[in-house]
Amino acid sequence: MENNASTIEMLFERAEDYTRTTVELAKLNAVDKTADVLSSLLSRLTVSIVFVLFAFLANIGLSLWLGELLGKVYYGFFIVSSLYLIVAIVLYFFKDQWLKMPISNFIIVKMLKKS
Repeated sequence: MENNASTIEMLFERAEDYTRTTVELAKLNAVDKTADVLSSLLSRLTVSIVFVLFAFLANIGLSLWLGELLGKVYYGFFIVSSLYLIVAIVLYFFKDQWLKMPISNFIIVKMLKKS
């Protein structure tokens, strides 16, 4: 009888160890996935910020150049800002298709990626 009791105790200890290990593995997998997604998003954000700064300065140069060609500096700024208004309107109508879905798919792929 004592042998059966010690066998059951060992079984419970192993089950307990297995459960702790499984929970710890799930935590580590969650941390790994979160770190992967955040590092990917932050690296893309950094590249995007540098690109935006480049585009900002290029737009100022383009505006000044167009203004010089047209005789009034502010004409160039009106033309460039009008182009951005058109781009903003197009993006507004296609935001789900061009922005939301690709970003959602990127996050899902990163979260479901096997390590």
